[in-house]
This record gives sequence, structure tokens and C-alpha cells, in this order.
Amino acid sequence: MRYDSAQTMAAGRAATELGLKRGEFDMAVYLGAVRLTSGPAGVRPRVHREEMERLRAQGGFPGALRERVRTVGTAEGASLLGISPARFTRLARAGCVTPVAFYLNRYRAVVWVYLAQELQALAARSPELLVGNSPTWMRDLLDAGGDCRPRNWRSRRIERLLALTQDPWARAAIVAQGLDPVQLAEVVDDPYERAYFGRIRRGTASGRRVTVAGREAMARLMPADEPDEILWRRVSLITELDTARDLRPAPRPGDEPWPGPEGASDERDSSERPAVPCRPAPLPDEPQARTAPAARTAPAASDAPAAPGVPAAPGVPAAPGVPAAPGVPAAPGVPAAPGVPAAPGRPVHAGGPGGLLARLRLRRAGGLGLRRPRRGASPGSDRPAGRRHRATGSSRAFAGRGGVSGGEGAGSPGRTDKPW
Repeated sequence: MRYDSAQTMAAGRAATELGLKRGEFDMAVYLGAVRLTSGPAGVRPRVHREEMERLRAQGGFPGALRERVRTVGTAEGASLLGISPARFTRLARAGCVTPVAFYLNRYRAVVWVYLAQELQALAARSPELLVGNSPTWMRDLLDAGGDCRPRNWRSRRIERLLALTQDPWARAAIVAQGLDPVQLAEVVDDPYERAYFGRIRRGTASGRRVTVAGREAMARLMPADEPDEILWRRVSLITELDTARDLRPAPRPGDEPWPGPEGASDERDSSERPAVPCRPAPLPDEPQARTAPAARTAPAASDAPAAPGVPAAPGVPAAPGVPAAPGVPAAPGVPAAPGVPAAPGRPVHAGGPGGLLARLRLRRAGGLGLRRPRRGASPGSDRPAGRRHRATGSSRAFAGRGGVSGGEGAGSPGRTDKPW
């Protein structure tokens, strides 16, 4: 049906009007009892009003529809057939009953569910399986440890999903779910095609998002594990892939985006995707980002105007004949060394690595250098900082750790100071 937002309704509202729970509605879509209308890319499928009128016009609505999608577990299914749960499990493992879905219990264990109508059809078709001894072929299969439930469920799911879509690439992605990554890479050697499979792969038939635990269980149960099944999936994928390649190639980076396939699920909208720049910014080591310090000569501090918004350092005269580093203000209180150019692109700080290099260059040139004030001392004081000292008269002495302060009037004889 043609998509029209005014003539369609959301899946949740449609389930309420049909008298179904959300899980029952998903099962109805999966079985084809309810048809959805696919919208643009990124929009979840909706239900058309004509489809709602068709369902209401069916006989026995809504009880007939609810009975069609009714599912039961092992205990309820055994009670429905009038057998023990152990015998029901043996029938399911032997392939007499095909699961329609599964869920995870509180212990993250897989619990298979079955359609109630199919169990009733089994009882009417093969009543000998419900009483007496099991057939020989069933005993041999079960004694060998066989379990047909995952394989039958995979086949049923792939067939149902293929019946719900007509897009060739979506069909190939559905068939690709039956192979593990190693087998898939052997059949589809193009990495862009495998990535395209992951983008258009369906989560559920109704477009609902699957939980993390559900995705992990699905990834564990979907790949085929028997040689004959693997061979069949490989042949089916090659057939679907040839049809898809004849229609259009898989998108490559930089290509124009193809319109999304019918029913494809895209969790993120195009507005949420980050924009990719056409050309990256040049790196620092590229020729465009390099600057020649010798070719860039700044005017003297007295002639050059100050940068807007950056006040000049008070009381710091510029060194005569020494150009200042471009874009680097001089450190306050530390005059530049005469004849020593400043390192381009590196600020000079008093007491930092730049100040140490400046003093070393000044000493090499024969100057006296600058003395850095000791920690704790005032900037204009000659008194050294550090531990307290005792001074008597005109002489001063420093009392070391565990020593005796010297000089006149230095405490009582034989007295030692305790260590700090």
C-alpha cells in the first residue's frame, strides 16, 4: 500500500484497536496476518486504515485473530496435547514440532515457544506419536544427541522474512544471517557488500528494536551448524546475491545514498550522524603549517602597537636589537638578555625551563645572571628563606638538623636542637 501518514497509524495503536498485546501483534506481522506499510528510510512501518478495516471484517474478529497468533511453551503445549512435558520435549527435539519463536528466561536460557494451532494439527495428523513407544528413527536421533529445534526455527524464520520483502539486497542480507562470518567472507569477498548487509538487516518483522541479550542469542542461534545446511545456505546466498548485483551495486564510500530497502531498520536518523569534512586540516609537520622564524621579524616594542585586548607588561623594557618572539609576551620582571635572541614560539617564564636557559646563556656570555628568590622569602628582602635561624648581635648562624647554633649567646652549653 502507498504510504500516507494521514491514512496510517502506529503499530502500538493498531495493536490496541485489534485487541492484541504487543507481542501478539508482532507475531501476527511475522506470520503475515497483519500487513504493514513501509515508510521512508528511518521511519518505522505503520498500519494502513484499509488493513484495519479488512481485519475487522473477518469472521470471528477479534477472537479468531488472537487464536491464530497464540503461542504456548513446553508445559502448556504438553497439557494441550495430553502428554507429559518430557514426551513433548522429545517430539520437539526430533523435529515433529517446529518452534515459531523463543525468549530468554531470568537465567538467560533459551525457551522455545510453539503455535497452538500447529500442535492441534499434529494431534489430528499423527496421533500415534502421542501414545505408545517412540518410532525407531526418533530413538536413534535422540540417542545420538540430535536437536532439530534450532535448525527448524532458522529455516522458518528465513522463509518468513523472505516472504515479507521484495528488495534483492534485503533478501540477500536475510539469507546471509544463516552463515557465520567465516563462511560469509568466503561467499561474499567484497567487504562493502558485507557491511551493507549489516546496515539493512532486519531486527524484527514489525521494526521494533531488539534488546542486547536478544541480539546476542540471535547471533548465536542463526548461523547454520550442519554441513548440509551450510551448503544450502551458501547456494541460496549466491543466487540472491547475483540477483541483487544485477539490479544495482552495493554503495561505496562517497556514492550517492540509495533509497533504503523496504522494511530496512536504521536506528539513527540522518540528522544525528556527524558530518564528515571533505578535506582534513593540515598537520603540524606539513609544509602548509610550517613557519620560518628567521623570515618573520617583529618590530621593536616601542614602535609596534600593542595587540588589541592584551596589555603590555609594565616595567619591562625590550632588549635593544633583539626582536621579540612573535605572539609571545615577555615575562614580567625578567629583562631579556642582551645579544641573546629569544627562542621562537616558546614563552620565557621566570623560574621555569625558559628562565634557566636564559641564565645559562647569560653566564656563558660573561654576565652575572639573575638570582631566583628562595621559597618563602619576600621579593625585596636579603634574608634567606627556609628554616628559622637564630641571630645574636651582628653575627648570624643557621641551626642545622640536630646541630648546635653557633655564635655568641647561642643557647646553653651542651644543648642540642631536636630535628624537625
